[in-house]
Amino acid sequence: MQAAVLTVSTTLARGEGEDLSGAELARRAAAAGCEVVARDRVTDDRGAIAALLRGYVGQRIPLVFTTGGTGLTPDDHTPEATRDVIEREAPGIAEALRAASLQHTPLGMLSRGIAGIAGRTLIVNLPGSPRAVAQLFDVLAPTLPHVVRQLRREGGRAACH
Repeated sequence: MQAAVLTVSTTLARGEGEDLSGAELARRAAAAGCEVVARDRVTDDRGAIAALLRGYVGQRIPLVFTTGGTGLTPDDHTPEATRDVIEREAPGIAEALRAASLQHTPLGMLSRGIAGIAGRTLIVNLPGSPRAVAQLFDVLAPTLPHVVRQLRREGGRAACH
C-alpha cells in the first residue's frame, strides 16, 4: 500500500525545526505495511495544502495522511483544504479518531480533522502532535488494507504491499 505523509506547518515548511509528527506518522504508516512514497511539508495555506493533496491524488497514491493544521487557531486550514479536494467524506474515520483522542485528553474534541475520498485516494487529517499521531494511528491502521481494496474495487483479502 502506498502512502504519502504531509506535514502542515508554516515554521517547518520554512525549514525551521524538526518534523517530529511527520516522522512519527511515516514510521507508523510503514509499521502498518505502507510504503511511504512521498513525505512533504507545506505552509498553513489552504491553496498550498490543497495543491499538494491534488498532486497525490493525481499520482494515484491510495493513502494520504496529513498532520497539523486541524486545531482552532486562525491559520489552521487543513480540513478546509481537504474538503476542497475530496469528493466524499468518510466521517466514521474522523469520528473514531476523535473518540480515541478523548480517551487521552479532553482536548481531543477540539480537533477539526476530517477524512474523505478523492478519486481512489483516502485522505485522513491527524493532529500535529507526535504523541497524538502515535496514539491515533493504531486506530486507523487495521482498516487500511480493506480501505485500499475498496478504493481499487477489489474483493477478498489482500496482503499489505
